Amino acid sequence: MAENVTITVDALGGDDAPGVVLAGVEQALAADPDLTVVLCGPAEVVGPFADAHGRCEAQATTESIAMDEHPANAVRRKKDSSIVVGCRLVKEGRADGFFSAGSTGACLAAATLVMGRVKGVKRPALGQVLPAYGRPVLLLDVGANADCKADYLLQFAQMGAVYAREIMGVPAPRVGLLNIGEEDAKGSVFAQEANALLRAELPEFAGNAEGRDILAGSFDVVVTDGFTGNVCLKTIEGTSSVLFRYMKDALMASAKGKLGALLVKGDLAELKGRLSPDTHGGAPLLGVRGACVVGHGSSSAEAVKNGVLATARTVRSHVSEVIAAAVAEDGERA
Repeated sequence: MAENVTITVDALGGDDAPGVVLAGVEQALAADPDLTVVLCGPAEVVGPFADAHGRCEAQATTESIAMDEHPANAVRRKKDSSIVVGCRLVKEGRADGFFSAGSTGACLAAATLVMGRVKGVKRPALGQVLPAYGRPVLLLDVGANADCKADYLLQFAQMGAVYAREIMGVPAPRVGLLNIGEEDAKGSVFAQEANALLRAELPEFAGNAEGRDILAGSFDVVVTDGFTGNVCLKTIEGTSSVLFRYMKDALMASAKGKLGALLVKGDLAELKGRLSPDTHGGAPLLGVRGACVVGHGSSSAEAVKNGVLATARTVRSHVSEVIAAAVAEDGERA
């Protein structure tokens, strides 16, 4: 029997909320019999759903945070929003983790300000699991910290290695530093400083990773600053989308292509599912107390289900505690 966990879910998170959130939570509850969900949102939304579903509790809230609001200001001002309340329940010990497909900035601000950072963590980092060839790769930071110092990247690498071991099942993860060349002396002064620090302090460090290495399966974890990571992530997502459009146009351009498409329809659907961000459900925020996973704004019900289940796995693997131990050990060495 798996460990019983309680996850708070933002019922208002996402472009198609609350419909897809409710459907996703329903699927998650069906998939994990040891999961309890506390659904945060308007009483008229969360109440009837909780009444109709076992292992779901309603937490009525009166405010919401829109995508275009200033994240930190909204979190400080809207204390009864679904995002803030969801994080507060984790801080109070009434839940073990939090999932939302709402405003990424607001989720990061609430998790950091309300749930709090793991002791010793300078900056929490947002990661994204990408479908690299042969095995997935964790890219972080993908947007939480636009400006970084070399020692931030060292902690990102430490936290990423923990996540790769505990959640992705990689016994000895290879960690790379995103750079413009594989040689240690390549890149900006910042990149060279980060490389030297990772080389000296991180046993899992396997050297610089170029952009082409991210999806090649050469590394299990790739670290960079949040600005570069976010640009990189959006470029990969956009490229994937365009390639599928080109492929569809090519297959539909002739009778022979249409016949071929019919023959490989199942294989293409499987490939699309493997590349879809819905498969992993969201991006883990590493370095905060408790588990926090942030879904994409366009999350489907399948993505919400997978995001809630990923949050539960993070809790059960005690990722926050292992990160705390890793950071404390590094502090003692320093």
